Amino acid sequence: MNVLFLVQREQRAILDRFYEGIADSCQCDLRWLDKAEQADLRRYFRDQVDLSRYDRILFFLRFKQEIKQVAFIRSIPNLVILEHDAYQNYIPCKYTGKFSEHYRKLPGSRVISSGAEVTRRLREEGFDAVFVPKGYDQALLRDLGLERDIELAFVGSTKSVAYSGRKALLDELGRVENLTVTRTKSGEEYLNTLNRIRFFVSADVGMGEYMIKNFEAMACGCVLLAYWQGGAEEQALGFEDMGNLVLYRDVAELQQKLQILRGDPQLAQRIARAGQQLVTERYSFAAVGRSVVEAMTPPLAAQPPLTTAERIRARWSWLG
Repeated sequence: MNVLFLVQREQRAILDRFYEGIADSCQCDLRWLDKAEQADLRRYFRDQVDLSRYDRILFFLRFKQEIKQVAFIRSIPNLVILEHDAYQNYIPCKYTGKFSEHYRKLPGSRVISSGAEVTRRLREEGFDAVFVPKGYDQALLRDLGLERDIELAFVGSTKSVAYSGRKALLDELGRVENLTVTRTKSGEEYLNTLNRIRFFVSADVGMGEYMIKNFEAMACGCVLLAYWQGGAEEQALGFEDMGNLVLYRDVAELQQKLQILRGDPQLAQRIARAGQQLVTERYSFAAVGRSVVEAMTPPLAAQPPLTTAERIRARWSWLG
């Protein structure tokens, strides 16, 4: 299968291994689009793309740029959209309902979502949606065997509206526990910091799915303390409470389980090792990349005919 894979050039997360995982599983033309190119997809496709060469066009672009160009994007055949932020469709934020609104204007396209429950809800709305979870960079993140001199910590951002629940929980926990909340540079500094943490607090409150940090912390040998996402998500991922991670619903439950782990270091170590084994086997970017290709391989639904007005807009879009 020949795939044109368009990704963001400027992105905070380092996802090179994820892109390689996809590219290694198909005939892939991977292209990095800068802000200007993402903002004018019509011009980019007109000048740079021969659609006849590809069986699939895979987008992993900024959503706020996509929704401004829906009239043109609808004219692209064999379109698959890879989306790691569609959980925002179902939480109170500036994008509430916007993903559904956007996908409704793109009949015939497929959405690959990183949330099992998000995928279920999209399917219920009638969209061609497939679940492929997030993962971690297996070339960078691993257990270094360092002394874990930071007992309880979170590494990451709390400054977005979508992270308001995360910040509130971490603030509450910080009032009753010696919690370290920090940020690091991507790469070696992040790797070394995760390897110093014994218990990593994941606080994906209100998001309905597990962010990349969960998989990264488990890969580095932390005991993951993860906010429970409702049951369906955990089942889809193979997450087992007190088996390969620790699930909690509030700070009180987190403290209760943390007390058990502090009193039984061997249990904590078994959980950390089981979590590391799970993500190593199933959620490396190499494995997740293969799953993305499998998800976009089945035939797409036929695109409905464009209306006269849509044909005119599409024609002018391509002609520029």
